[in-house]
Amino acid sequence: MAPSLPLIFLLMIHRVSSAGWGVSYSHSHICALKNSSVIMSCNYTYPTEHQIKKLFWTKKPVEMGKEPPDLSNDTEYSQRLQYLGDKQQNCTIRLSHVTQKDSHMYYFRFTTNKTGGTWFGHPGVSLTVTDLQVESPERVTEGDSVRLTCKSSCTLTDRATFIWYRNSQPLTERRDTNNQLLLQSVRREDAGRYSCALHGHNYTYTSPSADLSVMYPPQHTFVAVSPCCEIVEGISVTLICSSDSNPPALNYTWFKGGTFVGSGRIYNISKISSDHSGEYKCKSINEHGEKYSDAVTLNIMS
Repeated sequence: MAPSLPLIFLLMIHRVSSAGWGVSYSHSHICALKNSSVIMSCNYTYPTEHQIKKLFWTKKPVEMGKEPPDLSNDTEYSQRLQYLGDKQQNCTIRLSHVTQKDSHMYYFRFTTNKTGGTWFGHPGVSLTVTDLQVESPERVTEGDSVRLTCKSSCTLTDRATFIWYRNSQPLTERRDTNNQLLLQSVRREDAGRYSCALHGHNYTYTSPSADLSVMYPPQHTFVAVSPCCEIVEGISVTLICSSDSNPPALNYTWFKGGTFVGSGRIYNISKISSDHSGEYKCKSINEHGEKYSDAVTLNIMS
């Protein structure tokens, strides 16, 4: 099968040759994810009367009178570098468990058995190693739409399918679009720690999590009475207003019937009397709205 036009274009641009000598790289720039394995595809040519004596990859350009170091002899690479090529024309390598420290230029070099039979594959392959980060607003209001993006510092060379997690659990009920997750009409249940990862690779890398907080007005406002049951004239009675809201309600007001009688989350009645009998309710307020509780009835016994 003939290679696609973009690949032909790459090989034409990144092949360095002269009179039968040359090195070509399939990609001159590679963007890879941290902890993944990178394959640098490479081919080389030389005159038929020559035989290969030595070949290796290096990350340093040639200096006058100095042989560049062989990566396979470097302790940082020796356990992670695998030569997949041969001594005829293929010079492909695999570099495993890459980190940001591996972001560098890499070159192939070979030497034949004849005088002057040395070739250096300039300009080489530029490797950039990236990680994933989730970009999202810190907070969003319930009912709004929010878009989370799984970002990397460069465009990954391998085709990537992103998967998303909330609180370390995969999100199966929502589909991602490329590297984005769209949450439409956000609910309070959507709050949590979001992270992203790549699907279908022979390695696992998950981004650090980003917190998403969903703001909503007070809900489930109710009044608790202490003591809860028999209220005898002369004792102290405490009414406590509670509600579910984000951010927490900071303003509480109390009503007896339709009359305002106090403020604050706790309403205390010392030495209660029959005059205090009636229906009480509270109202909780935050920046997104307010909510009244159901009324509770205080019956005072002599």
